[in-house]
Amino acid sequence: MSEIERESMEYDVVIVGAGPAGLSAAIRLKQLDADLEVVVLEKGSEVGAHILSGAVLDPSGLNKLIPDWKAKGAPLNVEVKKDKFYVLGEAGKVRLPNAMMPPLMNNHGNYIVSMGNVCRWMAEQAEEMGIEIFPGMACSELVYGEDGQVKGVIAGEFGKNADGTHGDGYEPGMELLGKYVFISEGVRGSLAKQVISEFDLDANCDVPKFGVGMKEIWEVDPAKHDEGLVLHTMGWPLGLKQSGGSFMYHLDNNQVYVGYIVDLNYKNPHLFPYMEFQRFKHHPEIAKVLEGGKRVAYGARAVTKGGFQSIPQSAFPGGALLGCSSGLVNLPRIKGNHNAMHSGMAAAEAAHAAIKAGRSGDVLEDYDAELRAGPVGQDLKKVRNVAPLNAKYGPVIGGLLLGGFDMWFQTFFKGFSLFGTMKHGKNDAQSTEPASKHKPIDYPKPDGVLSFDRLTNVSFSFTNHEESQPAHLQLKDADVPIKVDWETYGGPSARYCPAGVYEFIGEEAERAFQVNFQNCVHCKTCDIKDPAQNITWTTPQGGDGPNYPNM
Repeated sequence: MSEIERESMEYDVVIVGAGPAGLSAAIRLKQLDADLEVVVLEKGSEVGAHILSGAVLDPSGLNKLIPDWKAKGAPLNVEVKKDKFYVLGEAGKVRLPNAMMPPLMNNHGNYIVSMGNVCRWMAEQAEEMGIEIFPGMACSELVYGEDGQVKGVIAGEFGKNADGTHGDGYEPGMELLGKYVFISEGVRGSLAKQVISEFDLDANCDVPKFGVGMKEIWEVDPAKHDEGLVLHTMGWPLGLKQSGGSFMYHLDNNQVYVGYIVDLNYKNPHLFPYMEFQRFKHHPEIAKVLEGGKRVAYGARAVTKGGFQSIPQSAFPGGALLGCSSGLVNLPRIKGNHNAMHSGMAAAEAAHAAIKAGRSGDVLEDYDAELRAGPVGQDLKKVRNVAPLNAKYGPVIGGLLLGGFDMWFQTFFKGFSLFGTMKHGKNDAQSTEPASKHKPIDYPKPDGVLSFDRLTNVSFSFTNHEESQPAHLQLKDADVPIKVDWETYGGPSARYCPAGVYEFIGEEAERAFQVNFQNCVHCKTCDIKDPAQNITWTTPQGGDGPNYPNM
């Protein structure tokens, strides 16, 4: 087959992903020089369609980027009024006094938001500045220059048949080229993985770590609604050995966000994160709020939790990794949007200085240094040991007691920790143990009132994929799902996916592995947790995937 001919367009900076990091970078570039040509490419059908976050927003990044955001109508309407933290048992709870929580855990001055709507508003601000934003444009490949630097991306390829051949309506996509390319795809993005591998960006950092976060939006009885309340829990149903926890945020319009995060370092392959979330909603403390209400949306995504020591080198020849592509979530605070914004601004400032000096395609070393020494590094460094302590000693002794002590100690001793900087050890795939070492877990059947089966809930993510295209979930070896995933690990892929993409059908010699890629909500859990690392998530054609309304 002859080489595909593509049209090309040139910009000063090409940005992949219209999340808080990418949009902050774009806006900051235009603030620094209105004549810069900047383009933002978004794989979702619209800006915000693929954004899912808790979210309690620390406005520090937005304050710096757009100080008059309130006057400009930013959708930050619900300020946090109350903070509660519970350790749950099966039927009871123990509230931890706010006074014992480290100061950085205080949500005073933060806002309960839909990050999808915040990004939609940011996109409006960007477009008013002359920034081009193209939704529905998935970036499927990197373009390299003669010296090996990243010089652009290929976006907007449509019309492939299921076998990868070109259909009748095939469109080859365009090359969008820039002096610098910013990768801000979110967690475990396909281009970020390629860049990290190509330039060995993770050579001097710890392994990345992740959780899978699942979220529902509920409309509740006004009598049970408490606008501005932020509730976090740990303990039941996961117990006190496996790390993870929940959130319930009361926003406006009698709505609550209810969600559950399961850390993906779990050992027992029988664990079913989605069902842990559904079971959690039956706890009396949660059920009393949801009863009489209705779920209106569902979604899921992976969450970075490696922290400071897992940040890869984030500048590479020709570009930079921003936001969750670098893993900038503050685990104990369950916040990363502010750091995404700070990273976007820092990358923009480094690129602007380089372009002004006549440079292009080199390594933006100033960005990487600022990421570690500036607001992002300062935020993450003081919590760097919480995840390793969690993993080593469990969420109560490790995360709550030792992690809490470490955060308090660093508050008083200016970032010095008695633990130094702890290592994570195994990655999340390696943490999975053979099924023979663990007992299956019996989960109660969803009742259809508070808890729901996966496929019903996936319909509330408004996910859609054109089924005639190649599956974007690729198997390195088609034999591994049966020979390894099923025979050694008991088929965890049928459980760790929060959208029911993977299933084993048939019995014994007839057993087969089925990939229902049309269900995929782009959470990337399979790419992270698969024990054999046999599944690779790639981007489908542009516009496909979830269509989150207010996540």
